[in-house]
Amino acid sequence: MGAWSHASFGNDDASDFAAEVAETNDLSRVESAFDAVLAAEDDDLEAPEASQAVAAAEVVARLQGHWGVRNADSESIDAWIERAGITPPRDIVHKARQALDRIVCEPSELLERWQESEDGDKWRDAVRELRARLDGAPAR
Repeated sequence: MGAWSHASFGNDDASDFAAEVAETNDLSRVESAFDAVLAAEDDDLEAPEASQAVAAAEVVARLQGHWGVRNADSESIDAWIERAGITPPRDIVHKARQALDRIVCEPSELLERWQESEDGDKWRDAVRELRARLDGAPAR
């Protein structure tokens, strides 16, 4: 899976995504990550797209001031967020919520991989906590 952590930026796909976003000056890449997940509808949702959308949702939550864990994995995107000064539009926040809801429902390759992992519960809790931060709840 290329994952070293259950955290939003703790995998190769999310790390690459964060680097891409850090090179932009808008939310177009973030929105395209949500669109890719939502386009899957009831079809199989591939893990790379889902991992990128989780990272994108993390970006949106942080832009709203609802920071999650800050560490070496999030360092570059955290610096971008602090520089960007962007307030995410409501439609992007809504897409972030929808994307997370889709990722934790079958058929989702990322969900399946985490269900097979001993850290599956930690991942589900992290996604729930991220979803709550999108709704304005503080990080735990």
